[in-house]
Amino acid sequence: MRIPALLALAAAVLAPVLPVQAEKVRIGVTPGPHAQIMEVVKKEAAGQGLELDVLEFSDYVVPNAALDSGDLDANSFQHQPYLDNQITDRGFKLVAVGKTVTFPLGIFASKAKSLDALPKGAKIAIPNDPTNGGRALLLLAREGLIGVDPKAGLKATVLDITQNPKNLKIVELDAAQLPRSLGDVDAAAINGNYALEAGLDPIKDAIAREPANGPYANVIAVRIADKDKPWVKKLVGIYNSAPVKTYIETAFKGAVVPAW
Repeated sequence: MRIPALLALAAAVLAPVLPVQAEKVRIGVTPGPHAQIMEVVKKEAAGQGLELDVLEFSDYVVPNAALDSGDLDANSFQHQPYLDNQITDRGFKLVAVGKTVTFPLGIFASKAKSLDALPKGAKIAIPNDPTNGGRALLLLAREGLIGVDPKAGLKATVLDITQNPKNLKIVELDAAQLPRSLGDVDAAAINGNYALEAGLDPIKDAIAREPANGPYANVIAVRIADKDKPWVKKLVGIYNSAPVKTYIETAFKGAVVPAW
């Protein structure tokens, strides 16, 4: 009776230990800092049972549609007000599960060295999406170039401009195209990730910059149905870890700010 038991024990001891299969997560990002940071997260995740497939998108629209349809498992490219607006306008069943970084919006000029040097009738390009466009207008208002109806809140549009003493001409363009527009306008309000991607220094080159502690912290988003899954908590924890924070602070030197 003992021999079969011993043989079974020996077989159990000698059986090969199979590696735990890493859980695959498809995550969408935009090029530049979001992609660079996620590559660091990917390396950290590899040792913790997560295999990240990082997919880059060149605009702000497709990553949420791809996530909602199931082509992605998560995305990391947008701030909370933008996600809220997309959910309201498009009916996406998405939710933010953790904060990532903040890219303070900056005003960049082709010739002027300061806001005061902008001429009357200057053309100012701003993002054409509702949340980032409003963000740009609020920065212009904060700097005293225009007045904006306070009732508009974060969703201010050009129709909410109440004062415009310099008769500035507001030009609305796709956010990703704003760096290229600098040769055609007097100034442009450019998101930090697109500024960095275009070779601009958000700290040295901007003639005005919003504070880093505003309401525009970027987030990791997932489908509502997935928000309580273990891999989601693990992904957020890895992103919000000390090695990733150190990388952000070292690589971007204040142009990108950890938001957690």
